[in-house]
Amino acid sequence: MVGELLVAILNEPRDYHLARDEHWYRIPVESVTKLLKDRWPPRRLAFYQTKIFEEEAYSVRYYADVTHIRKASRRDLFPHEPDGTKSTKTYYQLALGPLQHLPQPIFSRRARRITFIPSTWDKFTAAVEINDLYHGSPLEDRLWAALKRRRIPAEREEFLTAGKSNYALDFAVYCVDKNIDIETDGDAYHANPEKAGYDNRRNNNLTAAGWQVLRFNTLQINEEIDSYCIPEITRTINNLGGLDAGLAPRLVDSRPDRPYQMSLFD
Repeated sequence: MVGELLVAILNEPRDYHLARDEHWYRIPVESVTKLLKDRWPPRRLAFYQTKIFEEEAYSVRYYADVTHIRKASRRDLFPHEPDGTKSTKTYYQLALGPLQHLPQPIFSRRARRITFIPSTWDKFTAAVEINDLYHGSPLEDRLWAALKRRRIPAEREEFLTAGKSNYALDFAVYCVDKNIDIETDGDAYHANPEKAGYDNRRNNNLTAAGWQVLRFNTLQINEEIDSYCIPEITRTINNLGGLDAGLAPRLVDSRPDRPYQMSLFD
């Protein structure tokens, strides 16, 4: 399936100049196979800039149309580099149209680890922050919309290591005393006993690493998002000392029918 838009990473100025001046970008073939699968190839490429870009760091400001894709070795792409262990590594070279500048950058609230973000053109043009770009399951998108309405600063697709394992959290909420992993479990989840065993180990590892796990199923998100899910999330935030300082008010009102108010503990 062709992807509408892919947010990729600019880790160094050379990659920016290659995209802007020579009109191409590279992605390892193994990364596409492992991480992108049915979201490949993209029609457009956007770029998340890392800390090396200083005043433009942790934001998406540029994008371009993808005009052509071919496979190439690193030796083909960088013929002047000395031969080494990476010389034969295979990449997809994405030929790009002119680099376009967004009228308003899409910021990340925190310095975070991002690999690729498959997205849609509609989400990209409407995005205010990085988390708006994620094109997850309908359950994830519905919960994200509810969290935004309540101004609860969650991070989507947060990657972390707990124990000896790497995990991608549906939503991460950072609190004073402990952090929260919020997972959206579709109907297929409950019909898979192997998944339950995996998640038992996952929950234990995350708990040992200082996380509290909340899980909501399809029925809860579709029919009880305001009466159960959001109140349960806000109750947990308040029990864990409130939201991490600097991101939001210390306490969150757990009653979704009331307008958002700043806490007296700000």
